[in-house]
Formats: sequence, C-alpha cells, structure tokens
Amino acid sequence: MKKPVKGVIFVCVENAGRSQMAEAFFNKMAKTARASSAGTRQTSMVNPLVVEVMGELGIDISEAKPKLLTMEMLEEADRVITMGCAIGDVCPSDLVENAKSWGIEDPAGKPIMEVRLIRDKIKKKVRALVDKIETSV
Repeated sequence: MKKPVKGVIFVCVENAGRSQMAEAFFNKMAKTARASSAGTRQTSMVNPLVVEVMGELGIDISEAKPKLLTMEMLEEADRVITMGCAIGDVCPSDLVENAKSWGIEDPAGKPIMEVRLIRDKIKKKVRALVDKIETSV
C-alpha cells in the first residue's frame, strides 16, 4: 500500500514566481495534502506580475514571501517538484533522489501575456498532480 502524500514542496530558483504559483494553486485545489515552496537563491519579493496574474484568477498571493530552501524542507516533503533550473544555478533535483522536474520557463522579465501562459501551464500541471495524489489515497 502506498504511503499517502501529505506534503509537497515546489522549488524554483528564487521562489518569486513559478513555485509561488504552484503552491497557491495546490493549496486551493487539494483536500488531503498541503504545499509549500522555496528557492535555491535568496530574493526579496514575489514578482509583481505573478501576483497580478494570480489575482486575475481570484488567488491573492500579495502577502507571500520568498523562502530559501533548506534540507529540512526537502526531508519533510513527500514530493519535491522543481519548476526548472537555470544553467549554473543550484538545482534541487540534483540534491533529492525522487525530485521531479517540470521544466517550466521562468516568468522573470517576461511580458504579462507570457506570464499568463506560464501560470496556465502551472495550473494544469498542479491539477494533474492533485488528481493523482487524491485518487491514490
């Protein structure tokens, strides 16, 4: 029998965009598990365009703060999802045996139309993950 998934962590480089969106979508959709997010490099704020495009869907992440990834966070998570790693960045999928990479483009510096496309791709992937987790319980 499979162990039920209770916690998922979404990881990207700065925890300023992709992983914040994934965490917010997951926590809105999931009934049996919770998500958190973190980054491999410190930054001070969530990308304002990410906050805006999430707000368009009624999800307020304006109070979200980027968090730096720790080994403890990785050890506590049942699932680790990396959003995509830039060349030369520390990639958590290199640190964790069972990490899954979604390979999603970073919204940093992109126009709002592209950020919306990235958001929608993340939403679709999170929906599939939630469905898989909750049907395996």
